[in-house]
Amino acid sequence: MNLYEKIVNREEKISLVGLGYVGMPIAVAFAKKTDVIGFDVNKQKVELYKNGIDPTKEVGNEVIKNTTVNFTSNEISLREAKFHIVAVPTPVREDRTPDLTPVESASRTLGRNLTKGSIVVFESTVYPGVTEEICVPILEKESGLKYGVDFKVGYSPERINPGDKEHRLETITKVVSGMDQETLDVIAKVYELVVEVGVYKAESIKVAEAAKVIENSQRDINIAFMNELSIIFNKMGIDTKAVLEAAGTKWNFLKFSPGLVGGHCIGVDPYYLTYKAEQMGYHSQIILSGRKINDDMGKYVAESTVKKMIKANKQINGSKVAIFGVTFKENCPDVRNTKVIDVIKELEEYGIEVKVVDPAADKEDLWNEYKITLSNAEEIKGIDAVIFAVPHEEFKAIHLEDVQRMFKPEEQSYLEAINEVAATSEFDIEVDRKECVLMDIKGLFDRKEAENAGILYWRF
Repeated sequence: MNLYEKIVNREEKISLVGLGYVGMPIAVAFAKKTDVIGFDVNKQKVELYKNGIDPTKEVGNEVIKNTTVNFTSNEISLREAKFHIVAVPTPVREDRTPDLTPVESASRTLGRNLTKGSIVVFESTVYPGVTEEICVPILEKESGLKYGVDFKVGYSPERINPGDKEHRLETITKVVSGMDQETLDVIAKVYELVVEVGVYKAESIKVAEAAKVIENSQRDINIAFMNELSIIFNKMGIDTKAVLEAAGTKWNFLKFSPGLVGGHCIGVDPYYLTYKAEQMGYHSQIILSGRKINDDMGKYVAESTVKKMIKANKQINGSKVAIFGVTFKENCPDVRNTKVIDVIKELEEYGIEVKVVDPAADKEDLWNEYKITLSNAEEIKGIDAVIFAVPHEEFKAIHLEDVQRMFKPEEQSYLEAINEVAATSEFDIEVDRKECVLMDIKGLFDRKEAENAGILYWRF
């Protein structure tokens, strides 16, 4: 009886090392089929899970309450499992080089508790070679076991999209790889327990590592192209969204949109690939050019906001700007590597007071990471400009009238007068609309409606 059969018969257990936005949903999915140990060094997070609370909002509190996952922060519990999945973050440092500290630490923890006959599968996004050249030696050193004899290793890149209820672990083809054919077959069968659409067997661990890192690099480059187009078209006075809608009528036009590119994947993974390329003597041109464009977009939004405020005769130093949305993407509490922070920092450099509204963001993480406290939408009054940075579902219920009420009283009176005159006049009236500044990054509002209401409007 091999390891797969023992797992199915609940004679052996699966462990998840790292219970974040990726690891926790995997643990919950496997727990429907077999016995699972969910380990994380964050004791507070583990206690939330034990109490039936899902801080990631990926599966929901009800699912967490009913799951059979044994959530623990006691690493000794890992000795009870024989199939280990490592799903920890792989961020970059300030200098844009890979920070392998989390995956190295997880390897040490797992190595201290690794037993003979185990298989270790890494899911963290890395550059080709990390699993075998960095993680395996750590596992050997900490465990005293021999790679390929006492334990085996594989790699299966995570493809979970945080906040996405359609593309989930069960519905995304899973790329799997193993150090040898026997290991690959076991890993494939184990993942097939939960991945409904099946798995793809990569020919090697390095191929699987490379496949993952280029997925997000490709997306990053395409978004960078859209961002560059947005900069160009804004200078031309052309609406980028209108251009993309027109171009999108062609069957082979790739439908990407401009925006702030943050998070723990797209804004990070390309640097892993270019780092390894540099080690091999090749300096990336396209990938790094795309990264530079996307990394600078937060500053671009802030500068565009200031320009609009100047056009509206605002006193910049001491003015107030409200930002709606601070997470790295919509309908997700994750604030890691959010590029909205770049907007905030740049505005503050101008002496602008920034208020942040986000009903989805993890308040504790936001404070620990950026020292930012959130405001309620009802508290936003007397501002000089508003930026809708993230299109959360909750924000779709906000109307232009609600936005207008956020501005200073004298500006609200101006808008009311403009609307009254426009409603009673038989002629088109040219009005110098300068009072209220609305930066609608993701196009939540209708541009013409906003402009007709007397709002100075901008979007990518």
